[in-house]
This record gives sequence, structure tokens and C-alpha cells, in this order.
Amino acid sequence: MSRLRTNINNAINTIINNNDKQTKPDLPKAVGVGFKPQHLPAIAKDSNGVNWFEIHAENYMVDGGPRKAMLEQLAMDFPISCHGVGLSIGAPQALDRNHLKRLVSLLNWLQPAMFSEHLAWSTHGDTFYNDLLPMPYTKPVLEQVIAHIDQVQDTLKRQILIENPSTYILFAEHDMTETDFINAIIRRTGCGLLLDINNVFVSTCNHNPHNHYQSAREYLAQLPMKSVFEIHLGGHSVDKDAAGSLLLIDSHNDAVADPVWQLYKDVISTHGIKPTLIEWDNDVPEWHILQRDAIKANVMITHIQDRTLNYEQHALA
Repeated sequence: MSRLRTNINNAINTIINNNDKQTKPDLPKAVGVGFKPQHLPAIAKDSNGVNWFEIHAENYMVDGGPRKAMLEQLAMDFPISCHGVGLSIGAPQALDRNHLKRLVSLLNWLQPAMFSEHLAWSTHGDTFYNDLLPMPYTKPVLEQVIAHIDQVQDTLKRQILIENPSTYILFAEHDMTETDFINAIIRRTGCGLLLDINNVFVSTCNHNPHNHYQSAREYLAQLPMKSVFEIHLGGHSVDKDAAGSLLLIDSHNDAVADPVWQLYKDVISTHGIKPTLIEWDNDVPEWHILQRDAIKANVMITHIQDRTLNYEQHALA
């Protein structure tokens, strides 16, 4: 009888613990938009074509106030993905424990469907740089990044996604390619990948300007697509470097470019539909402009789904 009682108590505790850990539903395999507070009234009137929203974690690491109240209102109606920009996972120094603590508090309150961070660094000593800076792909750096991701996942008690970077220089001391680096991180930490297709296009254009589209496709072919749980689509700006050569900047201040749309279509045609975000963080336009790009992505998704369904029906006929 005592053993039966023990088993019953264990079962009850398991149910309670599972309920405590229960989070909001996963992101739908549809299109979301980066949330900007100024858009909330327009969203309330017309959210057609938009199925979820993403926020930047650091904007909401506060105890209260109108910004957090708006987020609470949004989260009642839409799944939320939370995107970090300040953990500095690629830095050689220890992670900021206070930052992590504030992040834990936010995620426990919000219970987002997803949390992601950048494969980059932004801190040195006590200095924080308002940028996402690159790192050399060496074995020592790999070990430090893996240790940081393990620490973040253990602290947050959830899987995180890392985002592939946009890069403008290549380090001479690389031991491996960027895709080898990303594959090793995912294999050893169990984290997922946030695939930013604009970042892929920007990087390959900067490093291989004469064959950038093929270079982008080869890069994508080397990624662990089964570990991709979110896709970002954003705009970029065109500049020139000191030598007068073309330089693309991942500026998030314009509509998604046509080559990026084509790469996105290639990815979802080959690897299936993924939750997809329209990013626009600078020179933010009116809501209907973002909504237009979201609807465009949804049209692509619907086309792929219809084509897949027709193929399956013909195969069964």
C-alpha cells in the first residue's frame, strides 16, 4: 500500500510540475512581424496576414510601465517570440549574470513561444557596444561559445535559438567555416537555429560579390535545416567600402530585397514551412507596409503548401 501511495504521489507531482513548466503554444508555421509599440492601434484594427509577433528582450526588462502593458495586451492575442540582442554570447568574458537574471524574470512572466540570440559579441570589460560584432571561427572560440550557450539554456531552462550573423570581414585565423562552426554549436549544445536569410545574402555578397547567389545557396545547403525553428527576412542597405567595392549592410531599414525573397522560396520549397518573421527595425514605416510584406510571405507559403498537397494527391492516385 505504501508503494502504491508513493507511486500515486509521484504521478501527481509529475502532473503539477508539467503544468508549472507549460508554456504558450509554439510559433505557428506562418508569418510574424517585429512588434513596434506605435503600431498597436493599427494592429488592433487589422492584423490580417500576421500570425505572431517578435520583441527584443532588452526593451522589456522593466518592472512595469506602458511598454510592458502593451506587450501584455499583445500576448493575449498572439504567440510571441523573444529575441535577445545583449547577451554577448561570443565574448571571451563571462556572461553578465545580472542581465541573465533580468532575462529569466522577463521570460517567466511572458512565457514566449521562442527565445533567440545572436552569434556575436557586444561587450568588452565594462563597455557595451551597441552592435553585433563578429568573432573568429577557431576551436577556442567554439568552446567558449558552447559554454555560454550551455549556461544560458541551463539558466533559462529552455532551448534557445542562435542566429547566423551578417559579416563584413573575414578573420585570417579561422579554423573552420561559419557553417561548420554553427553545426558544431548545435550538435553539442542542442540549441536550435534562427535562420536569417538576409544575413546570408549580405555576407555572401560582401565576401563573394561575383558569384553571391550561388554562394548563398551553397551556404544554406551546409546548414542543419532540421534545427531551423524560425526564419528572419529583413531589408539591407547598399554602401561601398574604402576601396569602392560594393558593401551590403544588414540595416533592417527597408523592404525585403527580391534575391532574399527568392532564397526564402528556395528554402521553404526544399525544407518545408518555418515560422517566418518580417524584420524592420530602423526607419520603421507605417503598419500597412509591414503587413504587405507579411502577406507576401504568406502567399509564398500558401503556394508551397498547395503545390505539396497536389503532389501528394497525385502520388496517391
